Amino acid sequence: MSGIAGELARVKGAFGQPTLTLLHQRQAPVVITIFRTAFGRNNNPIPTARLHTQVEEHLAEMRLAGEQDVPVGSGREICQRWMRGQWLVRSLDETGREVYALTSHAQQALELVKNLARDRATLSEHRVATILGTVRRFNAEANPDRTARVTILNEEIARLRAERDRLVDGGDLPGATEDYMLEGFTELLSLISALPSDFARVEERFATIRSQILSAFRAEDRPAGEVIDDYLARADALMTATHEGRAFEGAFALLRDDALVSQLREDLTALLEHPLSDGILSDADRAELRGTVRLVRDGLDRVLVQRSRVTATLKEYIVSHDAARDRELGQTLRQVEAELMTWMAATGPRATHDVALLPARAGIEHLREKFYDPADDVLPDRISTPDPTQAPPVSLSELVAHGGPKLTTLRERLDAALASTLPVESLGALFDELEPSLRRPVEIFGLLHLAADREWQAEEAVEAFDAVRPDGSRRTFAVPRTPLPDPDLPEARQQTETRA
Repeated sequence: MSGIAGELARVKGAFGQPTLTLLHQRQAPVVITIFRTAFGRNNNPIPTARLHTQVEEHLAEMRLAGEQDVPVGSGREICQRWMRGQWLVRSLDETGREVYALTSHAQQALELVKNLARDRATLSEHRVATILGTVRRFNAEANPDRTARVTILNEEIARLRAERDRLVDGGDLPGATEDYMLEGFTELLSLISALPSDFARVEERFATIRSQILSAFRAEDRPAGEVIDDYLARADALMTATHEGRAFEGAFALLRDDALVSQLREDLTALLEHPLSDGILSDADRAELRGTVRLVRDGLDRVLVQRSRVTATLKEYIVSHDAARDRELGQTLRQVEAELMTWMAATGPRATHDVALLPARAGIEHLREKFYDPADDVLPDRISTPDPTQAPPVSLSELVAHGGPKLTTLRERLDAALASTLPVESLGALFDELEPSLRRPVEIFGLLHLAADREWQAEEAVEAFDAVRPDGSRRTFAVPRTPLPDPDLPEARQQTETRA
């Protein structure tokens, strides 16, 4: 393959990455804006239902602002498309809730957009000095020649001692120019903004390793002991077996030092209190610099949680699956051996016995669900018998008035209404024509029962039933209107004759 062809293949591979597919699509400004607004700079996980609502609200505001090219669909559908594009990932947090988080590809795209939106620094003394200092320090730490390393350290010590002595003797204290401070803050913000995507990349690496471990256990194409030994060794060396793990382990070792973290916080505070910082940094930039330590700690916590999930996966699968199965198999083999020894003690050397390949099913008709409770046999308290002479008098008419519907009488009135020359339109109209003793609220249920028995269909509209209670009070009920059939129709005549 020629040089230009190989370079073309590499460029095509880069454009196939989710980061560039996000930036290359037509709706990239809208998607990036929603990601920046919803997740912020710390990429805090968001519950799935909340993000669905936020996406719908943000898109509605953009449409009102005149934006035409916005994603279509519900918030859930849009988030699922973003998951297929590898820009969102859905997982469970510590409380078991489903949450969304940005992938490292999406965070890298946000970082590129943020750097392009920020004023770009040009070639300056600060940048050249930073490059020279980085190269010098890198060479001092990586040079394999002992003499060269000692020479570099001696020169650095001599330079620092001379600068210290000059300042102690009252030498001039050169101040930083505004361009120098602008260049320094720009490079510092660029480095800090890259941290969330770096942490997310380590998280995704651990999640991939966890899925690989589960797949290998479930495949069971190797002996269980070999799989356990292999993946236990891999879990022990997990942080040093991959590039991401080694990078995270180094960052974790540095930030685990409280003195170093305190020094970082003090240096950031001193830079923010610099007289020239007010004219250079915006409120958002200041908030980003102040939250650097919290940003790093949150990223470390998320990576540690993901690493703990890998370890927990190994432990849970080994303890709950393999160990239990091995114990059951060992117990079964020991029982078989004991029964075999008992059988051989009473048989000859050429005796045979048919053994089923699978054990027979145990037929159990009923399993006891509740055990005996002495409290169930305790006799209830005796019912006190009141004096019958003290009971209030009750007449038969009062009992009938408070009883159920008079279906026989209602059926007769209903048949009479169907056979009448003056037809009644509905059950409500029939109810209004009844005498007060047949217009109790319970009689409404009686009429509905008779109508359902004759398969009459109710309408969506409602009609009023003016009921009269036994004490003379009135109450109006809204009941679905049930029209009475036309008595001239054959079906109505047949039902009337059948009832008669």
